[in-house]
Order: sequence, then C-alpha cells, then structure tokens
Amino acid sequence: MKKNFKIGIFDQEGTFVSSLESLRKEGLEIFEVFTPYPMHEVFKLLKRKSRMPTVAYFMGLAAIISTLGFLYYTAVINWPVVYGGKPFNSFPSFVVITLVLTILIVTIGSLFVFSARSRLFPGRDNTIFDFRATNDKFIIVLSADGLDQFQSERAGNIMKETGAVEIVDKEYENIAT
Repeated sequence: MKKNFKIGIFDQEGTFVSSLESLRKEGLEIFEVFTPYPMHEVFKLLKRKSRMPTVAYFMGLAAIISTLGFLYYTAVINWPVVYGGKPFNSFPSFVVITLVLTILIVTIGSLFVFSARSRLFPGRDNTIFDFRATNDKFIIVLSADGLDQFQSERAGNIMKETGAVEIVDKEYENIAT
C-alpha cells in the first residue's frame, strides 16, 4: 500500500524549530524528523519521551546485584580461600569488578534494547526520505494520507513561510515504522 508524505527540508536549526512549532499549533501530524545532531527541544515539541534511561537504570541495578551475588558466592560460599589474612567477605575487593561489569552490561544491554526497539537488524530495508537528512539538512516528514488538499497546501505554506528551502511530495510503497 502506497503512502503519501510531504517533506520539508531546512538549512538552519532556528527555522526548522519554528516550523515544527507552527505545524504543531496547526494540529498536523508529524511522521518523523531528521536532524544532523541531537536536539532536545525537538523531543519536547513532538511530545516524545525516551524510556532508555529507565531501562538502563534497571539494567544497572540488575548488573550490580548479580555481580555482587556472583562474587560473594564464589569467594565466600563456593571456594573460600584465606590469603593475606583477609576475611572471606571482603567487600572492598568486589567494588572495582562490580563497577566495570555494570558499565559493560548496561552498555551492551542498552545497545540491544535500542536496536530491538528501533527494529534495527541486518537486512532491514530502510526508507530514506532524503539523502541529505543527516548530513547538513533538517528534515520534517508529514504524513499526507490523512490530510485533505487544503491541509496539505497549508502545511506546505507553513513550512515555506518559516524558512524551508525545499518542499517535496513523495509516495512510498513500503514504509518501515
């Protein structure tokens, strides 16, 4: 099934953000935005929130508990070896390896969670709305399927008035959402 999109291409961050604000005020649905670098105000304007910090926190908590549990089990319960007069449960010796393993587990776990959530996997066919999307241009993609002719023209006019360099209407066959 083919889907229609109206794509606005911007050169500057300020005009891009003002266009996003204007489009949101009009109540138009923004399908996706592409920027050459992360912009936190875009998340606020689109009312999107990431749960990755929460996921990373709980992965870190699980990593700390499991690492300390493993170290305690191996050093105190399974194979207690007294060396240098140190007690079996010598917690300070567990701190460094716990910190390093926690960072490793959170990093790798976050990579997998992000990849799964974004549906990034080998062989996935991505829809590229504009090849300049992450080089030096700011891109707004509006879904034009739910818009009538007047709303579509109004969206194009808003983007043009706020500084869009180019407005493109495109039709795509397969959209990976």
